[in-house]
Amino acid sequence: MSNENQFDVVVIGGGPGGYIAAIRAAQLGFKTACIDAWSNAAGKPAPGGTCTNVGCIPSKALLQSSEHFEHAGHAFAEHGINVSGLELNLPQMLKRKDTIVKQNNDGILFLFKKNKVSFFHGLGSFGGKADEGYTINVTGPTTATLTAKNVIVATGSNARQLPGAEFDEKLILSNEGALAIEAVPGKLGVIGAGVIGLEMGSVWRRVGADVTVLEGLPTFLGAVDEQIAKEAHKLFTKQGLKINLGCKIGAITKGENNVSVAYADSTGAEQTATFDRLIISIGRVPNTNGLNGEAVGLQLDERGFVVVDDECRTSLPGVWAVGDVVRGPMLAHKAEEEGVAVAERIAGQHGHVNFNTIPWVIYTSPEIAWVGKTEQQLKAEGVAYKAGTFPFMANGRARALGDTSGMVKFLADATTDEILGVHIVGPVASELISEAVVAMEFKASSEDIARICHAHPSLSEAVKEAALAVDKRSLNF
Repeated sequence: MSNENQFDVVVIGGGPGGYIAAIRAAQLGFKTACIDAWSNAAGKPAPGGTCTNVGCIPSKALLQSSEHFEHAGHAFAEHGINVSGLELNLPQMLKRKDTIVKQNNDGILFLFKKNKVSFFHGLGSFGGKADEGYTINVTGPTTATLTAKNVIVATGSNARQLPGAEFDEKLILSNEGALAIEAVPGKLGVIGAGVIGLEMGSVWRRVGADVTVLEGLPTFLGAVDEQIAKEAHKLFTKQGLKINLGCKIGAITKGENNVSVAYADSTGAEQTATFDRLIISIGRVPNTNGLNGEAVGLQLDERGFVVVDDECRTSLPGVWAVGDVVRGPMLAHKAEEEGVAVAERIAGQHGHVNFNTIPWVIYTSPEIAWVGKTEQQLKAEGVAYKAGTFPFMANGRARALGDTSGMVKFLADATTDEILGVHIVGPVASELISEAVVAMEFKASSEDIARICHAHPSLSEAVKEAALAVDKRSLNF
């Protein structure tokens, strides 16, 4: 084994958890390699994982483009901007999305060079144990055998298949196919009213598709604060998304150019709907395909996740795992934080990830973002709390933007006033939630936020006003 293929740290997977772990390990002075198998259409390396290639980044590009299209068609006139002959150039919209993805791929490769991380383009798998730790085989565009004292598994997740309706990415689509539909479908079906289903449904509704969402659960966005979820459901329905809850999916039948879905609705009545395309977004499963963990005794749980402790250690000395392939929320930023923490733990430092302050975002319009506990969770736990809300319709900046839907909601401990949760549905909620994350990390009270000066006019004033409302002293509503 040549010395050049011996590393202190080898990261398997170049998604948000993996590439960030590799960069942080290199910053800490470790000789580091990252292995990733993603390729672009030209066969070139495309690190960044699902997030960069067929997830977070391309979906946000299409959400932004489709929102511009909808604004041009419906909202510009109110601003005194008259648009005639509006046309959708879908190939250009998809081309722009692909360009943004490639820019992110290339950015990661640049960061590897900048931080002296050795990159191997191929599939990484365990070969066995070695004197210096473990051997890792790379197969694919690059072939190599590496040895590593420490291995970080960051292999991500795959879209969950619905039995009997396997993805062909032409008629039955995962998130990957949903981002690359070549013509706007007349009728689009979405099974699953989660983050991906709502975001993709929103994209294609805005550009002209008739979108029907079929959700198995009887409640809408059950993980979201109930008051916020009800507001979001009302707004999405008003926009034209047809959301059917409590559906029991039956047979899914592919035709030549369409897909039929048999289902029982919430009343138990049998229904059949035919769609030009069908997106299935019923969650994701951990990806250990080809990892060959059995060669070293890597332990998986009954759901296929790599078993780790609170610090992301596996049962094997020197082997760690982060991101979607381990327990916890399947969020890119959670994976990043775990990647940094593991690199620092390898260095003998005390890396830390606080699961209680990880923000969640759904990038619909309006956006939904939250951190901490929901009101229903606090009730179930018997925690005494106070709540304060403030609507964007009473915010001057929101009126100027022409986007006054939604609200900010604070939940605080009834005795100490410590912030227990903040929930937002409204414009740029994804950005506004950061203030709440910082506040909760510092164990701030709602009074702390209420006493901080916020710029006027700004959307952030709605956060301050919701904090004031906890003490029933909102100033502008």
